[in-house]
Amino acid sequence: MPSAESVAPEPGKQQLKLLSYNIQAGTTTGKYREYFTSSWRQVLPNNQRIANLDAIAELVADYDIVALQEVDCGSLRSGFLNQAKYLATHAGFEHWSHQGNRKVGVLAHAGNGLLSRIKPSAIEEHRLPGAIPGRGAMFVRYGEGPQALWLVVLHLALGRRARSQQLRYVAGLVRDYPNVVAMGDLNTGPRSRELLEFCDQAGLIIPDQGILTFPSWDPQRAIDHILVSPRMNIASLEVLPVTYSDHRPLAMTVNLDGSVALPGHADRDQDQD
Repeated sequence: MPSAESVAPEPGKQQLKLLSYNIQAGTTTGKYREYFTSSWRQVLPNNQRIANLDAIAELVADYDIVALQEVDCGSLRSGFLNQAKYLATHAGFEHWSHQGNRKVGVLAHAGNGLLSRIKPSAIEEHRLPGAIPGRGAMFVRYGEGPQALWLVVLHLALGRRARSQQLRYVAGLVRDYPNVVAMGDLNTGPRSRELLEFCDQAGLIIPDQGILTFPSWDPQRAIDHILVSPRMNIASLEVLPVTYSDHRPLAMTVNLDGSVALPGHADRDQDQD
C-alpha cells in the first residue's frame, strides 16, 4: 500500500484543512461500562450534550471542511435540535448539510453531517446497501471539471459483509475522479481486507497505517480514516486529543496546487496576514 508523503507548502500556496469526527450525538463516554450504565443519555436530552456541542463547535472552527458522523438530525435525545445546524451556526460555517439515515421514532435520528466554509457545487445523498438499513454516504463536489474535489462522508456498518458491500458501492461512485477524499467512521482497520480492496478499486490510499481513534479515553483501534487520491499533497495528519465523544477526531491538512481548484477558497492564514 503506497503512502502519501507529507510535504510543506511552497510560499503563497493554499491549504485545505479537513476534519472527520464521529460525535456520538454530542454524548461523552469515558469507559466501556458507561455504554450500559449511562445508556439513558443516548435517548434523553441532557445538559451535558449542549456543553459538548459547544466544545465541539470551538474545536471545528479551525477547519475548512468538517465531516460529521452520528450527528442527530433533530429528535427527543437532542431536544429536537439539528446538531449539524447548531455546530455550523456556533462555529461560523456558512454552508452546512445533513443526511438523516437511521430514525428510531421520535427518540433518535442519526445521520451524517457536513460543515463547510467553501460552497459545495453539488451534494448527493446515497443510501448504502446492507441487510440492516440506516447507513448512508454524502457525496459532495467542490468546483467543476477535472480540477474539482469530490468529498465522501461515510459511516459504515459494523459487520464485514455489509461494509464490503458498502465500500464496493462507494468505489463505483468515485473511481473515475482524480481528486477524491473519503472520510468518516469506517468501523474497520487500515489493514482489513475490505478496506484494502476498496482503496484498490477506488484508486485511493491510506495516508497513515497507525492512527488510533477509538475509544477516545484510551485509543486502541484505527477505525476513523481520511482516504485520498494519490495525487493529493498532504501536509499533516493527526488525531486530536479530545474526549467529547467516544471517538477522537482525525484532522488532515492538504496543500492545494493547480490540480485542485475550489470555488471561492483562499488560504485562511494568508487572509489574516
